[in-house]
Amino acid sequence: MAAAATLRVTINGEAREIGGDLSLLALLAELNLDNRRIAVERNLEIVPRSAYGQTVLAEGDRLEIVNFVGGGDHREPQ
Repeated sequence: MAAAATLRVTINGEAREIGGDLSLLALLAELNLDNRRIAVERNLEIVPRSAYGQTVLAEGDRLEIVNFVGGGDHREPQ
């Protein structure tokens, strides 16, 4: 059976078409996201960072991608 040319997935609430047989790691690279600074939920389950390369996306997947942003004031209160 041949792989689908494109898949329909939802990323952060937005419907998108992506290439078929795409791993989560490859998708993150296509989106120019640093996989060390994000967390990904796929179909209501957190995907461990160590599994990004082995996680192959499927038709209808729902992804939530959260980007960690550093900041804040680390000085001692006066």
